[in-house]
Amino acid sequence: MKLRLLACAALLAGCATQPAPPGSVVAAERLSTSVVAGRTTKADLLAAFGPTKSVRFDSGYEAWVYQSPAGGGQFSEFVVLIDPSGVVSKTRTRAPSAPSSP
Repeated sequence: MKLRLLACAALLAGCATQPAPPGSVVAAERLSTSVVAGRTTKADLLAAFGPTKSVRFDSGYEAWVYQSPAGGGQFSEFVVLIDPSGVVSKTRTRAPSAPSSP
């Protein structure tokens, strides 16, 4: 009986934790000072921040997503658009969404 209660408690605790954010987690300051459109390459990103979630388009462009802690268990999003030659074309930062009401 005790074993069942412990197993149930462990399962419930797992449900209560925040899911991992998509993409690698990197401090916003590091991203904004290290990633420069027209200069930073894919190799630079991998060396500085490691692999992250990405989408590759038929055109050869790629979008890489990094996350930065924004407090309260939320994360801002830093999206990097990489051109077919492997150089950063542009970046975009998105603040975390407001929590939805029940």
